[in-house]
Amino acid sequence: MADISRRPSEQIFSRGRSRAARGPRSWLVGLDYLFYFLVAVIIVGIFYYFYSYNHLLLLYLPVFLQGTLVTLVISIISAIFAIVFGFIGAMGRLSRFPVLRWLATGYVEVIRGTPVLVQLLLWYYGVGFVLSNMGFDPYSSAFQFMTALQNNSLVPDAFNGYFYGIIGLSFNYGAYLTEVFRSGIESVDKGQTEAALSLGLHTRQIMRHIVLPQAIRITVPPFTNNFITLIQDSALLSVLAVIELEHETYALALPQIDANNKLFVFIFGALFYLILCYPLSLLARYFESRFAVAY
Repeated sequence: MADISRRPSEQIFSRGRSRAARGPRSWLVGLDYLFYFLVAVIIVGIFYYFYSYNHLLLLYLPVFLQGTLVTLVISIISAIFAIVFGFIGAMGRLSRFPVLRWLATGYVEVIRGTPVLVQLLLWYYGVGFVLSNMGFDPYSSAFQFMTALQNNSLVPDAFNGYFYGIIGLSFNYGAYLTEVFRSGIESVDKGQTEAALSLGLHTRQIMRHIVLPQAIRITVPPFTNNFITLIQDSALLSVLAVIELEHETYALALPQIDANNKLFVFIFGALFYLILCYPLSLLARYFESRFAVAY
C-alpha cells in the first residue's frame, strides 16, 4: 500500500532520486556491453588475420613448435640453476662473515648493473675462450658422454652456445633471485627465530622448519615474474647461434620479400612467446592472491 502520509512533493522527489540512481548504473551497463563488443571484434579480427595467412601458418607451424620447445627447455634449465645461484647468493648476503657478504653483494651489484647481452657475450667469447685454452670444450665433453649412451646425434653443433647461454642466463637471474630470497627470509619476524633458539633448535633447524616455509610463500610470486622475464630474455641466445624461438622467427622472416608476410612471421613468433608467458602471468596473480593471507 502506498504511503499516503507523504506529501506529493516528497513522492515526486523520491521518484526523481531513484531515476537518478538508475541513470549512472545504466551507463555502466552500456559501457560493459561496448567493452565486450570491442573485445569480440578484436578476437574476430585476429582470427581473420591468421586465417588470411593460413598457408604460411601451416607451413611454419612445426618449425615454431620446435623453437618453442627449445626455448622452454632452456628457460627451465636456466631457472633451476638460477635458483641455486640465488639461494647461495642469499645465504652469502645474510652470512655473518664479512668476506662472504662482500662477495655476494659484489655479485649482485655487478650483474644487475650490466646488460644481460654483454654478460652472455662475455661468457661465450671470454670465459669460453679461457676454458678452451685450458683444454675444456663443452661440445667435446657432451659428445663423448652421449656417444657412451649411443645418442651423440642429439648433441647440436652449436652446443657451446647452449652451454654458455644457459650459464649466462642462470648467473644473471641468480643475482635477481638473490635479492628476492634475501628479502623473503628477512621478512620473517625475528621473534620466531629467537623463540626457536630458546626452545633449543639450532640454526639449520630454524631455517629449514620455520624461516624457509614462510619465505617461500613470499618469494613465489616475484620468482614467477622473474621466470616470465627469463623466457623473454632467452631470445638473446640467438646471438650465440642457439636455434630457439627467436632464431627460428628471424630465420623464417628474413627471406620474405613481401613486407606483409614478414610482419606476419614476426607476429606469429611473438604469439608463441605470449602462449608461454601469459599462463605464467595468471599463475603469478593466483599466487599473489593465494598467499596474500598469511597462514
